Amino acid sequence: MSKKEDLQLFESKKIRTHWDNDDEKWLLAVVDVVSVLTDSKNPQVYWRVLKKRLAAEGNETVTNCNGLKMLAPDGKMRMTDVADIEQVFRLIQSIPSPKAEPFKLWLAQLGKERLDEMQDPELSIDRAMEQYLNLGYSENWINQRLKSIEIRKELTDEWKRRGMKEGQQFATLTDIITNTWSGKSTKEYKSLKGLKKENLRDNMTNTELILNMLAEASTTDISQAVAPVSFQENVEVAKQGGNVANVARRELESRTGKKVVTSLNAKTAIKELKK
Repeated sequence: MSKKEDLQLFESKKIRTHWDNDDEKWLLAVVDVVSVLTDSKNPQVYWRVLKKRLAAEGNETVTNCNGLKMLAPDGKMRMTDVADIEQVFRLIQSIPSPKAEPFKLWLAQLGKERLDEMQDPELSIDRAMEQYLNLGYSENWINQRLKSIEIRKELTDEWKRRGMKEGQQFATLTDIITNTWSGKSTKEYKSLKGLKKENLRDNMTNTELILNMLAEASTTDISQAVAPVSFQENVEVAKQGGNVANVARRELESRTGKKVVTSLNAKTAIKELKK
């Protein structure tokens, strides 16, 4: 079953989704839907209790949700219940919420947008830009971020061609690239910026994004040139690609006298722009 993972925004809240190419439908993380509708501090517990109640009532349409591995707040792929749009509509009926009607409209629009994007892929780029603008990012930063997504996709496609597996191997290679160019592991980098659940790339400055793109693009180019076979050979390529950006970072820092990797994150940067 072919799926495309994506994040959607409803009133600035993130909802994890997958597009199932085979069945041509959206699958949404149920706990994210519950979080939006209830503002519960623990949507997992809310859903667990609601699921038991609905099962006792014989509501199989809602309770027979498939499990799917999705990116969890801790950055790991974990199993979570997902529901298609029809199931989500039924779920809404079981949750008293003032957000029910606007959320229904949002779901309908989500389905329409995907069909439109299949006809015109440029629309998905426009939608991503609109979402970042709504969060307060500058157009210059958004253009860099969208480019970084393209470069990242080229890298992961290259890893797949070399037989690397999504999950642990992708995460390890990514961490090597990050550590090599920035001098910090992904965990240390997020800690520096005061991040927990937030996406690291969404909290990089323009310069950080550019150097991260250079590191990943260089890794892709080197991989295509040397054709690594084993995981260890891919590790060496990741180090070489990361080092290209590391050299550029050190040269820039020597000329400006300023550190490239900083504690500045998206929230603080946006606040500074609004002053």
